[in-house]
Amino acid sequence: MTNERFTVDRSQVVERVKQLIHQGNIRRVRILHKGRVLLDIPLTIGVPVSAVAILAAPALAALGAIAAMVTECTIEVEKVEEDVKKKTEADEEK
Repeated sequence: MTNERFTVDRSQVVERVKQLIHQGNIRRVRILHKGRVLLDIPLTIGVPVSAVAILAAPALAALGAIAAMVTECTIEVEKVEEDVKKKTEADEEK
């Protein structure tokens, strides 16, 4: 697994998280402000992207409210490496 961090301003937070969710290889998204976790969104591997977007909708609504209160925050993304993702999908097919 790999971790990436992005610093964005409040107007870009929700849109950037939506883009990350649609990538499909994301396991967890954390929203941080001044080093403190404001929101932690776990995502399930192997679930179709459309289902993940539906399941994450309440978190995205909360994220919009949080983004309105902060000027800038960091998005921390935990990604699944491709070989791990392929193994997980193969195990689910059995």
